[in-house]
Formats: sequence, structure tokens, C-alpha cells
Amino acid sequence: MFTQQDQEQLASRGISLQQAEEQLRCFKTGFPALDITSAASIGKGIMLPKAEEEEHYINAWKEYLGENHDILKFVPASGAASRMFKNLFEYLDNGEETAFIQKFLGELPHFAFYDELHRRAGSDDGKVIVRTLLEDMSYGKLPKGLLLFHSYADGARTPALEHMVEGALYAQNAKHDVNLHFTVSHEHLELFKKHISEHVAAYEQRYGVHYNISFSEQKPSTDTLAANPDGTPFRTSDGKLLFRPGGHGALIENLGEQNADIVFVKNIDNVVPDRLKEPTVRYKQVIAGVLVSIQKQVFAYLRELENPQISDAKLQVIHRFVEKELSIEMPSFTREELQAVLNRPIRVCGMVRNEGEPGGGPFRVREENGRVQNQILESSQIADPSLMQSATHFNPVDLVCAIKDYKGNRFCLKDYVDPKTGFISQKSKDGKELQALELPGLWNGAMAKWNTLFVEVPISTFNPVKTVNDLLREQHQ
Repeated sequence: MFTQQDQEQLASRGISLQQAEEQLRCFKTGFPALDITSAASIGKGIMLPKAEEEEHYINAWKEYLGENHDILKFVPASGAASRMFKNLFEYLDNGEETAFIQKFLGELPHFAFYDELHRRAGSDDGKVIVRTLLEDMSYGKLPKGLLLFHSYADGARTPALEHMVEGALYAQNAKHDVNLHFTVSHEHLELFKKHISEHVAAYEQRYGVHYNISFSEQKPSTDTLAANPDGTPFRTSDGKLLFRPGGHGALIENLGEQNADIVFVKNIDNVVPDRLKEPTVRYKQVIAGVLVSIQKQVFAYLRELENPQISDAKLQVIHRFVEKELSIEMPSFTREELQAVLNRPIRVCGMVRNEGEPGGGPFRVREENGRVQNQILESSQIADPSLMQSATHFNPVDLVCAIKDYKGNRFCLKDYVDPKTGFISQKSKDGKELQALELPGLWNGAMAKWNTLFVEVPISTFNPVKTVNDLLREQHQ
């Protein structure tokens, strides 16, 4: 099936022949349905700390920060913002002034990029304004992290800068270091570096911190083969294999290379101006406090489990901890099984109440070994509409992760991916239909074998920007 030229093409990307054959098998066999037992809810997989408990966790986090630990803020920032301007591109094509376009043009002065746009456009004509924004200012091609989102008296800020501020407010360590890592596309790497370098000194002085900012790109070896509708390799007009990015799940390799004790993960566009940051900071501290508190007990039990003579009574205590505190239903257990369950990466995920249509979020899933545990699922993974309707919460991508074991060694995160949780989507290229293979998502299947805890956080901590007009919402003004 693969020619010598194909194999050379695969090798140049770091993809083995075995991996390529496995990807093609996925197109033909598909992915098995998950055994979802229920949506997670308060008291059944989701914690809802009381006010005094929140304070306890915040203090636990502050105490942890005062010790010698490496903290990292990990921000996936590689996506281009083109989808954010879909309505504007359509306006340039057809000239139709929809309600969306009328709102955009009518409220231009409220955008953080208005001053530069007004100066460059030099016209009140709608098409000139939109073309200036998308083409002259390159907003149609730039990543979200480099767009002006919020206005301040001393100048507008991009999401990248807002994440720098957040890092100073809840993730600086005892030495006042703030470690940030952005995953970016190759074409935008130098733009990110330049943008950060222009502001880092001022932000260090303002917040009394030292920034260590690093970048990485999605690896070519995580790209996936495209296939024809019949499952055979899709080829371009020159006969070469077509590769596509494997989705954000590929970033599990980037995350696994970070040498940090605790890692915050949050999407690039979920940021707010300073006047609204207090809830974000508070609940980041809460979920981080939950994580380090749980981790402390997990590590203590793992040290006890090293003893082959550990008593049955102590095993019962640890089993109750696994079921009650880690929300893992574990029908049977041995010392070795408890060790295996506890000695895994841990993540605590903020979850917000579902105030609209149900979709992806926190669910309870039965594994092949009979255990039931928390999982974040996308709506595409949930075939039963009744399960969707029963979901009380959804996933805002608000994670804090522990990626080292109780001996201080980094987990190999690729070992905790469930490869059976990818999915296939239908695309096209040059007028030809194709199938695309998405890897297990970063916070879905790529973390399926982690210990996962859910904590309810307020909706005020979730303020994504999906369209340019979202920037006109009160939360971004």
C-alpha cells in the first residue's frame, strides 16, 4: 500500500510505517463507543466546595507556592483567528450588511483595535474598514493570542499579555518567577517572541516578578494521514500522501516535555480585563489547592503501599480514599492495583453550570477493567441524547495538572492516552472528499487514564471569544 516514496515521506516526519498502517485501520474500523454510565453531577463526580472549604484550598495553594516548586502556565495558542472573522470574510464576498455586520460597524469605537484600524483605514466605508482589519492589519491570518482584545489607559492588551498578568497573579513561585509556555504554529513563532519581548520588562516591573517564557510547536510526527472515502491513502495531485494536523490532542507531547510540578492549562482566548480578574484568580487558587491537597495524600499512600506487609485494614482505608476522594468506583482491589491507580498523573478540572444547550463536559465512564471514573467528553463522543440532556455542567478548559510521580519523576504522558478515543471527520481538498483523523483530544482521550477530579467554578470564569463581536460583550469591555 505504501511505496518507497511514501515511506521516505513518512520517515521525514518521524512517522513509522506501523503508525501509518494503524491510522489507516482506524478509517476502516472506526472507534468503539464509550461505556458512559452517567453525566457527572454535584456529589457524583463533581465537588462543590463551601466558602470555608474554598478558603482552606486557597491557603493550601499559597502554602505550596511558598515552597520550592516549579509552577507552569501552559497555553495552547497555535490556532489562527480566521474563524473569529468568518462573518467579516462573508461580508467582503457578498456585501450583505447582516445584523452581525451592522453591530460590528456600529460599535467600532468599542473594540481595542479601533484606534489603529481608524488610522489605517482613513475611510468610513464598511468594506474598506473590514478589508483593512483583515488584510492590512492581518487579523484574518494572525493567531488569537496576538490580537488586541482589551483596552486600558496605558494601551490595549492581547490575550498573550493577559495570560502574563494572570501568571503573576496566581502562579508565581517563592522566588517570584512566573513560568509560561505557549504552543504556537511555526509561522507565528517569531511574531510571538517579538510581541512578548516588547512588553516583558514593563510587566516584570509592574508585578514584581521575573518571567520565564518558552514556546513549542506541534510536532510533524503527530500529523495524521488523510484517507479517501474507501479508506485508502489520500494523495495530492503530485501523488504524495496528504498529512493533516492531528488536533490539540497532539499537544500532550508538548505538555509531557515540561519540567514542572504543577501545570495550569487554559485556552488562549479565555481572558478578561483586570477589573474582572478576581473570580478567575480565586478559582484558579481553589482548584490548584484541591490538587496539591489530594496529591499530598496520594503520595503518602503510595509510600505506604511500597510495604508488601501493609495491613488489610490500611488497604481498606486507601480503597475508600480512591472511591470517595478520587471518584473512582473500584469493585475489587489488591495492593498492586491500588498502587497502579494512585501512581498516575492527576488533574483537577473546573466545570461550569450548563446554562444553554447541553454539550461536551464531565461524564462518568466505565473502563474495560470495570472501574468507573471521571472523564471529559466531547459531544461527538456521546451518542445517547438522554445523556446529553442530563448533563448539568460543561467543560470550559480550566485545568491544573500534576505531571510528576511521588518520587519526583516526570510521568510519560503518552502512556496515559486512550488511543481508542480519536474520531474521524469529513473534509475536502481541491474538490475531492477526504476523511481526516483527529487524535484523542488534549483534555479528552489524551488524558483519559489520568486521575481526574471535577470542581464547580462560576460561569464568570469562562469568557471565550469565538467571534469578533464577542469582544463587545461587557466581560471584554
